[in-house]
Amino acid sequence: MDPLEVIKKYYSPQSLAFIILVNHSQKVAEKAVKIAENLNADKQFIYEAAMLHDIGIFMTNTPKFDCHGKYPYLAHGYLGKEILEKEGYPNHALVCERHTGVGITKEEIVKKNLPLPQRDMIPITLEEKIIAYADKFFSKESDGSVRVRTVDEIIKDLSRYGEEKVRIFKEWINMFEGTAL
Repeated sequence: MDPLEVIKKYYSPQSLAFIILVNHSQKVAEKAVKIAENLNADKQFIYEAAMLHDIGIFMTNTPKFDCHGKYPYLAHGYLGKEILEKEGYPNHALVCERHTGVGITKEEIVKKNLPLPQRDMIPITLEEKIIAYADKFFSKESDGSVRVRTVDEIIKDLSRYGEEKVRIFKEWINMFEGTAL
């Protein structure tokens, strides 16, 4: 499967949204595949799923990313899941749904009244965790560039959602980088 061909079904290659999505996804894929080289993980799947993890952003109302849909940005994960299920990629679809933050629990969705289906959206497989981890390091920018984020920036951001999120991220650092914080 060529992830770019799947993306081109939903994005015009000339659009800013396409450029933003692909530039970000390529950085995530590069980091994720590099991490996978040191682990017993499916590198081909990781590349494909990392390239497709944000495919649902065009359905969100995020003008800074040239996305003019009707859903809030937070919904891009489950929307991407729906797209990739229709395309016949159910395992790639799960990466879309489960990559946001370090995962979102059903309990959080209910308690915070988040605009998401009421189910756990937490990375489960090694490949899902690698992609979710790699994604944290690269911010999409409205000009199509990608900003590299530091561990400290990521931890500060995750701390807004509770110490449990930071703990999970630190576990991933240890698991994927071999260093503990």
